[in-house]
Amino acid sequence: MPSYYPVYLNLRNRRCIVVGGGTEAERKAQGLLDCGAKVIVVSPEVTPVLNDLAARKLIDWEPRVYRNGDLEGAFMAISDNVDSRIYQEVAVEAEQRGILLNVTDVTALCNFIAPTVVRRGEVTFAISTDGLSPALASRLREELETNPILQWADMAEMISDVRLELLNKGVYPDPERWQKCMDQEMLRLFHSGSQTLARSRLLQMLQEQS
Repeated sequence: MPSYYPVYLNLRNRRCIVVGGGTEAERKAQGLLDCGAKVIVVSPEVTPVLNDLAARKLIDWEPRVYRNGDLEGAFMAISDNVDSRIYQEVAVEAEQRGILLNVTDVTALCNFIAPTVVRRGEVTFAISTDGLSPALASRLREELETNPILQWADMAEMISDVRLELLNKGVYPDPERWQKCMDQEMLRLFHSGSQTLARSRLLQMLQEQS
């Protein structure tokens, strides 16, 4: 098995091709849309959800089978492996064009694998088993979704706001100071409805220690 390099991609306004129109293709297309990608689905038939997205001009739908050349100009391609001949052909074209490719459940043909994702506001957790066990990745996601650690993720916007205010004041706390100031009391204040007090407390503590 290869050793994968974890990375987050900016897909805004990038052309992304989804070959296939089933439930997995639907899920992938929706994920790409959430990231601002320009999504083109190539498939003779699609799910009702994909059909609705096409009708609302949120995606482009080519109602036919894949043919060589469909990946021209694409940044990324995702193939829903409903037909082994087709996804083999997609893999060949993606390799020739140097395009990022994920083939559902066929790791050997992928040059990237998509992790299982947990989102909480502005914070994203990505879980991967390097393609060995999607079921395990899903189980880990379920465990993480109910973990109290996600309470910290809810404060991402507030903490970012404090950081920007400190930068504007020329105050640069080191990482250890940040860790010390982001304590359980701040967490308690924030989740008890006292977000303004939590912000003020964090700001004051960071300035006092600088």
